[in-house]
Amino acid sequence: MNKLVGLLAILLLMGCAGAEKQADPYFFEGSISEPVLRNYLARAVTMSEFCVKAELAQDGYNPCKDDDVRFLESIGAKFVGRAAFRWGNEDQLNKPEFQNYMKETIERVHEKDGDVIFQAAIFEAVSRQVNQVPIPVRVFEAFGHEAVHRNFNYDAMLDDSGRYVDLWGAGCSVPDLTKLETQYWFYFLATMYIDAGFEAIHWGQIALIGMNDTNHAQFQQLLDQVRTYASTHARRKYLLFDAHTPNKGVVVDGRLLLDFHSFPLRVKELAGKPMEGILEVGHLDALYTKSKGGIAPSGWHSESLPYLVEFDNFGISRAPGIADTTSHFVWGYDEITWFSMLSLEDQSAWMAYAYQWLQKNAPNGYLQMPGVRVLTPGDGSRRIFKANDREFCPKGANLEAPIKQVWNN
Repeated sequence: MNKLVGLLAILLLMGCAGAEKQADPYFFEGSISEPVLRNYLARAVTMSEFCVKAELAQDGYNPCKDDDVRFLESIGAKFVGRAAFRWGNEDQLNKPEFQNYMKETIERVHEKDGDVIFQAAIFEAVSRQVNQVPIPVRVFEAFGHEAVHRNFNYDAMLDDSGRYVDLWGAGCSVPDLTKLETQYWFYFLATMYIDAGFEAIHWGQIALIGMNDTNHAQFQQLLDQVRTYASTHARRKYLLFDAHTPNKGVVVDGRLLLDFHSFPLRVKELAGKPMEGILEVGHLDALYTKSKGGIAPSGWHSESLPYLVEFDNFGISRAPGIADTTSHFVWGYDEITWFSMLSLEDQSAWMAYAYQWLQKNAPNGYLQMPGVRVLTPGDGSRRIFKANDREFCPKGANLEAPIKQVWNN
């Protein structure tokens, strides 16, 4: 009798523990529910190269980098976007400190909040530096190929007709996803990030890398292979995928290939009101109300997949300060540079406006807050925008309180 009572007590405790996990708004394992996904997207912030050691970062000098862990805790962020990536300079991946720093930084944050998701980015760019990176055995094994001792081959990743070759400058091109070498490379990057503790991958402009992948078969196969690796190696046995989706999503036979979509804000200038901008459904190629639906990778159905909109960075126009509503620039600047040029009061008001506008006009869209992002001010410099409070980071934008106010309201 006592044994039976003890067994019932154990089962009751196990049931309570399971119920507590299911009640956790950030709990997932092996898959992710739509409500939990939305909870994460509602607390998303861009922290460019947060997990990259300062001397290996590509966007430029990041002031007060040691304050960024405090910043994330202060605002209560749950999804940290673009925390690591390479755009060329792939040879730096050979340095042990590259992956060690990523892993150690993620662990520092998880000591304070184990729910936080970190996102790495795999972009539409490879350079000749990949020729210096050895191919690990796990890559060959994942594709069922015999392992050989060699490095990646840049030329073998490129489109045969020369499309998008040298698009980003001499020796830096868009890789063709239908090339086996490109699939090797992407799988290598994704699994490297998983091993470091990342739980999300942003795949950049998939329309470019999929230039010859007309039915998305190669993209789907690659994602399946990475998800298989994640099922045994990721922290919570699952990996979130997103990408910039100019075609409003990737759906194959009713199934969505991505867990959520993402896109730039596409701010529309208000002519005659210098530096003012608004959001508008239907402006240029904005994603608002147009995100495709289907069966999500975790099995639930969505009429329109949730998505993030972010302050994008892509350079400066030839006419900074001039309005052109047919251009992706905002008053001649990319979105984050434009935003950085507003006053603190206007920045705070615009974030609140954008957040409320999305809730009213495009409720599947979530504003990804600007934490750390590279600027292109047009004076030849590359500076970093930081939202940190100036009390802790003298060059910060003082946006911690406004971000928290928007989220908490």
